[in-house]
Parts: sequence; structure tokens; C-alpha cells
Amino acid sequence: MKKITLFSDGSALGNPGPGGYGVILRYADKEKEIVGSEIHTTNNRMELLGVIEGLRALSEKCEIDVISDSSYVVKGINEWLVNWIKRDFKKVKNPDLWREYIEVSQGHKINAIWVRGHDGHEENERCDKLARDEAEKVKASL
Repeated sequence: MKKITLFSDGSALGNPGPGGYGVILRYADKEKEIVGSEIHTTNNRMELLGVIEGLRALSEKCEIDVISDSSYVVKGINEWLVNWIKRDFKKVKNPDLWREYIEVSQGHKINAIWVRGHDGHEENERCDKLARDEAEKVKASL
């Protein structure tokens, strides 16, 4: 099983407002950047959508370290998801995206790791810039 590192960050201007996500997928010495945006969204949705789109870009099942500054995403993946599924996502925010995460994560071995945002972590800073740039593009187009 290939070992992949997925760095991800999300941004929403206004929260809710125009939003974007930035992802870096790393395998050995190769990297791929993925970006996207939505017109009206929240920071948490963009944080999670970045992870989903990063996973969707993989062509085979992998062992993945998801690196994020979002406690919501990291704790959701590592701690909360099992109970959310048991409760059928009652009183859970963004159940549509969590269901999508479950679908795209099937077969992967995923470990989510939290890093402090805006603290000099190189890849997190790059993802943050990618996400903000996407959100700014959407804002400018409105």
C-alpha cells in the first residue's frame, strides 16, 4: 500500500461566505496541488471538502496521513465519526460531506494529524494560501 501525505486547508470569507480549499498530495518526491471553491459556504465545509477532494484524486487505495489545522476535521475523522454514523448523523453539521468522506475513504487507511495553523508549518501555509486565493477569486467574481 502506498504511503501518501495529504495536506489540506479551507477558508471562508465571512464564514459563511465565498470559500476555497487547497490540498497538497505527496507521494515520495512527487506532489500534486488541488484547489476548489464555492460561492457561499463555511470554513468547516471547505476544510472537509479539501480532504474529500484530495482522497477523490487518488487512483488506488493508500495509507494516508491527513495533515490539517482543523480540529473539526481531525477529531471528526479520528474520534467522532463512529458515533455520528451510529446516530445516523443526527445533530451533526455537514452530514452530506461526512457521508461523502465515508464513501471516498473506503479501503484507505487514514490517520488524521492536527497541526497548529498560521504557525510556520510549510505545507499548511501553502494550503492556506491556496484556499484563501480560491476564496478571493470567488469573491471577486460576485
